[in-house]
Amino acid sequence: MVEHIMLRQRTIQKAISTKGVGLHSGRRVEITLRPAAPDTGIVFHRVDLPSVVDLPASADQVGNTRMASVLQQGNVRVSTVEHIMSALAGLGIDNLHVDLTAEEVPIMDGSAGTFVYLLRSAGLQEQAAPKRFLRVLKPVEVREGEGADAKWARLEPYEGYALSFTIDFSHPAISSTANTAQVDFETDSYVKTIARARTFGFASEVEALRAAGLGRGGSLDNVIVMDEYRVLNSDGLRYDDEFVKHKILDAIGDLYLIGKPLVARYVAYKSGHGLNNQLARALLANQDAWEIVTYEEAGAQVPKSFVHDWKFA
Repeated sequence: MVEHIMLRQRTIQKAISTKGVGLHSGRRVEITLRPAAPDTGIVFHRVDLPSVVDLPASADQVGNTRMASVLQQGNVRVSTVEHIMSALAGLGIDNLHVDLTAEEVPIMDGSAGTFVYLLRSAGLQEQAAPKRFLRVLKPVEVREGEGADAKWARLEPYEGYALSFTIDFSHPAISSTANTAQVDFETDSYVKTIARARTFGFASEVEALRAAGLGRGGSLDNVIVMDEYRVLNSDGLRYDDEFVKHKILDAIGDLYLIGKPLVARYVAYKSGHGLNNQLARALLANQDAWEIVTYEEAGAQVPKSFVHDWKFA
């Protein structure tokens, strides 16, 4: 714990744009990141429609969680928001406008690394408003399935922000790596430890995914692809435990849809976008399980997770 540090909200200094392709839609899309005023939150804007539609990044706006987290307002969607949301959480950015010329956020290289680069290139800007955190006071857990099919995710009180994730895939390339990973942002750097972990998939599933309208923009440039035995990407893995690290990356993005940075520990077993969203909704619905804090008061004990030099997070 550290005393007497004012934690302020953050946005970016200037607008910045790039182009890419949607992982599932395969459509070309331009994304523009723009500064936003204090207490705006993260807001996505579909600027390709006859009238611009605004979709706030909010757990209760998630309408689909098959292979991605999808924000939905009526018939308007913004899909695959988890990687950019993860980058925003990792850099502590509270307020941002995200303009899109199609319904899906571009996949870039399959990680959050490109978004981290874009945000840093735009410059991070502290704002004249206290940063507001959601501090978990009681454990909240969601579960699916029984026995060997069981999956679960839990948030519990913790003075900082830490995540622990366990995966269980019966595949030689995955089982030969670590199945469990833990990060604690008191000591671990998001950018160095998590941001570059890429999404992954199996060559055997490609046809079925594309028939279902998914994975149409996937390639060895943006997905770790495996056949029955090995990783097909010529550059191999970026981390020895890249598979489980990417699940942590996704969870950070999914949980940032709660709308505030968390003061909590997240622990999960075989969770995915759907269960992460259920956990976020369950937490918000249980108002006795959390409080909003700013650490403004004199003598406030600020968790070290939030006082590292955010320019080098």
